[in-house]
Amino acid sequence: MHDSVDLERRGIPTVFVASDVFVDAANIQGEALGFQPERVFVKHPIQDRTDPEMVALADEAVDALVRAISG
Repeated sequence: MHDSVDLERRGIPTVFVASDVFVDAANIQGEALGFQPERVFVKHPIQDRTDPEMVALADEAVDALVRAISG
């Protein structure tokens, strides 16, 4: 989140990706930082997924990422 805020304030469009269990935490941290960067949430968990599962997860998220970055 901090990196996204820093990049956005420098004029660099940013979208961060996190798993969906972090929606509330991202909102709270964004409020604390005074900035709500674009974000895309994917299904949790991440760490135990196989490579093919990660590819499928990325395929599911790509349209939302493109929409978010192109605002």
